[in-house]
This record gives sequence, C-alpha cells and structure tokens, in this order.
Amino acid sequence: MAVPRNALKKWQRVREFALGLPGATEEFPWGDTVAKVNKKVFVFLGTDDGSYPMGVTLKLKDEAAHAHALTSPGAEPAGYGLGRSGWVRIPLEERGAPAAELLCDWVEESYRTIAPKKLVAELDER
Repeated sequence: MAVPRNALKKWQRVREFALGLPGATEEFPWGDTVAKVNKKVFVFLGTDDGSYPMGVTLKLKDEAAHAHALTSPGAEPAGYGLGRSGWVRIPLEERGAPAAELLCDWVEESYRTIAPKKLVAELDER
C-alpha cells in the first residue's frame, strides 16, 4: 500500500522535529518508530512503510490542545488505555489532517509533558 506523499512529508517533518528536541532519541519497539526523552516515549510515529495508516500518537495535557487534536479527521483517544492519560492518535492520511506545523506544536507539548525540567529549560533557551 502506497503512502500518500503529503502524509509522508508531514511524517518526515514531525520525525525530524521530534528528534531535534534536547535529549531526544529514536527507537523501534514493536516495529514502530518512537521518539523518547529520558527513556520515555513522547511521540509514537508508527511506520512509514505503508503497513498501516500513517499517523502520530502524542500526549496532550493542555485541555484546549487535546480537544483541538480530537477534532482532526479520524483522530481518537489512543488505545491500550493511553487515551485516559491524554494520549491522542492523529491519522496523517485523512483529508483535512493537521498541517505539519500544528503537529510539531503538539509534539513539543507532548515532549514538555514527558521531558525532565532540565531539558525543557534547555529547549526554552533556544
């Protein structure tokens, strides 16, 4: 299954942004791509191989951002009980999916929720 080019470009932009945050690392548990900080996932990026619909899953504690993310086409609380903790899955292949800039803002919020204060301070100094 081919991944739509616009979805792939958003995915690549979000991945690059996430990995540019202080202390961020990339790992591949369960065959997925994730970005971690301090050994904790702050964004699930899924895969870019077309094996299932491309999307991102992130933690949004800010109620307005969380509610906004859930208005994205196809968005839903994350599975495995993560949705109860503020995690949202946002598909990238849907018509009207959020722009890469907004996705990066949400990735930064998720990062700030998970990262140690020292790394958040380093981000604020940039």
